[in-house]
Amino acid sequence: MTDFLDHLGIDHATRVIIFTYLVRIGIALVALLIGFWIAARVANIGRRALDRAHVDATLSGFLRNAIYGLLIAFVIVQVMGMAGIPTASLIAALGAAGLAIGLALNSSLSNLAWGVLLILFRPYRIGDYVLVGGVEGTVESINLMHTYLTTPDNREAVVPNAKVGGDAIINFNRRGTRRFEFKVGIGYGDDIGKAMQVIQDLFAADPRILKDPAPGVWTDTLGDSAVNLVIRGWATVADMYGAQTNLLRRIKERFAEEGITIPFPQSEIRLVTSGQGAP
Repeated sequence: MTDFLDHLGIDHATRVIIFTYLVRIGIALVALLIGFWIAARVANIGRRALDRAHVDATLSGFLRNAIYGLLIAFVIVQVMGMAGIPTASLIAALGAAGLAIGLALNSSLSNLAWGVLLILFRPYRIGDYVLVGGVEGTVESINLMHTYLTTPDNREAVVPNAKVGGDAIINFNRRGTRRFEFKVGIGYGDDIGKAMQVIQDLFAADPRILKDPAPGVWTDTLGDSAVNLVIRGWATVADMYGAQTNLLRRIKERFAEEGITIPFPQSEIRLVTSGQGAP
């Protein structure tokens, strides 16, 4: 190396400078490799910690990559400083680029942020029947950008997570049970107590209707042509629809057997004619 520098005619002071830079670059390269290894180790340790905490795999993978990326950026900046390369302008350029990218991807970043929160706090899970972002359906999957729903008529709805987080979230499954309610009218000449007892008997006869909370029937309103009864009962989410529709059918059948009428709106028309030959 010395003979080569002598051949080039490089003086001693220049040789010292070159040697110093070569040493710095060598140290920087070693530090870069060590920094990459440490960054990967720290990121993987964080991933394992998230997995032990039963954090969603999608979220833990994203956070692992985010931690790794931030550590790599930190290592590169530090290594450049060790190599004698000015980093102030680079940091400023990276900051400006990050700001520009953030403004350009504002909606996407909003979806991403809400996706992290939804996966972290889990207001709903896969398989839940929900109303989110004005769309009602069964949750098929959740990722960092969108929530995928299957609507009751078997259509797929892709809802941006920012829309989900910015609106009310109604989870029909979370409590495990649901209350149903409907109204039935009986004639003014019918026995209200008898009608209520028939409905109470039907409550007891259907095991799908929960006894706690207790179902009930009450007089609701006095309508134009009927006394309206309001009927409420509780069932598990899986049984709710079947229990409600079966109860409605059995009420119609039992009312017919017991002679209790279910009135329907009627109109009475009177035709008044004037006499012929009136003066």
